[in-house]
Amino acid sequence: MTRPVRTVSWSAGLIVLLVAVIIGSAALGSVRIDPVTVALAILNAVVVPSGVTLETGTLPVVGTGVPVPDLRYTSVFSFDVSRTDQIIVADIRLPRIALAATVGFSLAAAGTVMQGFFRNPLADPSIIGVSSGAAVGAVAAIAFPALIPFGSLHLSAFVGALGAAFFVYGIATEGGRTPVATLLLAGVAIQAFLGAVISYMLVLSGDELRQAVVWMMGHLNNSTWSDVAFALPVTLAGVLVLLAYTRDMNVLLLGEEDAHHLGVNVERTKLLLLAIASLVTAAGVAVAGVIGFVGLVVPHIMRLVVGPDHRILLPTSALAGASFLVATDTIARIGTVPLPFGLEFATPVVPVGIITAALGAPFFLFLLTRREVHSV
Repeated sequence: MTRPVRTVSWSAGLIVLLVAVIIGSAALGSVRIDPVTVALAILNAVVVPSGVTLETGTLPVVGTGVPVPDLRYTSVFSFDVSRTDQIIVADIRLPRIALAATVGFSLAAAGTVMQGFFRNPLADPSIIGVSSGAAVGAVAAIAFPALIPFGSLHLSAFVGALGAAFFVYGIATEGGRTPVATLLLAGVAIQAFLGAVISYMLVLSGDELRQAVVWMMGHLNNSTWSDVAFALPVTLAGVLVLLAYTRDMNVLLLGEEDAHHLGVNVERTKLLLLAIASLVTAAGVAVAGVIGFVGLVVPHIMRLVVGPDHRILLPTSALAGASFLVATDTIARIGTVPLPFGLEFATPVVPVGIITAALGAPFFLFLLTRREVHSV
């Protein structure tokens, strides 16, 4: 089977899996809704205009109404779904599910790039301090909002994540070259320092301590469509750029000297890959907190399944990461783990970061015992 056919077939299969996981997740909760109704409600929520009507609206200005044009869209989908079910699916559950898929997509894609970049199966998106930088920004916004000029938790975490990544890159770069080993060591040092900063702020945080700790655990509680709108455009744009550099990622696996002889501008490519992977990670961490193991375990599993070719590995890992985080967040949200034969195992309702770590760490140890963890 040729590489393009493999890429399309694997991606199509994982898209089908993601759709099934989304429908299953939206069906579960304190109010159970049958999957068919869920699918119809999701289609109703998708804005695919079949017609546009120009009407006249009013805009209040100094106590008077100023006429303004107002566009009304007629959606393609208008299935007969009860108002209650439509609200539960489209307004309550679907924003959280969409955010989980977006964050899982971003973390798994960034983890794939980092593992290839460092040629290390233990690399993940937080290895150069992105997650720690985001945590510093978020905790500062929660505990000391007066210190944050723009006053936005998401934006503060986003800026902190990117600031940490580029600070590490600046430290590791000398004479126009950025040795990977130096970059890794600088990342470890900066993570340790930022961890101390976070701990100090938590000591001083007072009543905001619980909110800060829950954010650092990684959670998707109270997700809204505005959160999705914040993370999704950055994630999609970043992954599209990374897909254009998958051939260069493959060549870099041969070593920097060989990559240079094969026509790759090594330093420019390294900077771009690091910047885009950090940007994609920052978008996910800013809206969901520090969620571990998605960017570590998912790319490694997909590498064992589809092989090391990044042209296949990157899109499949991203899609698998989206399904994985939607599934784990469903467990975190409903407080039960479905078992065979209709049985269920009750769990406390916890932040999703706890579930991903509880599932990801044992599975990774299982791979270690089976000697399935290899160098990239």
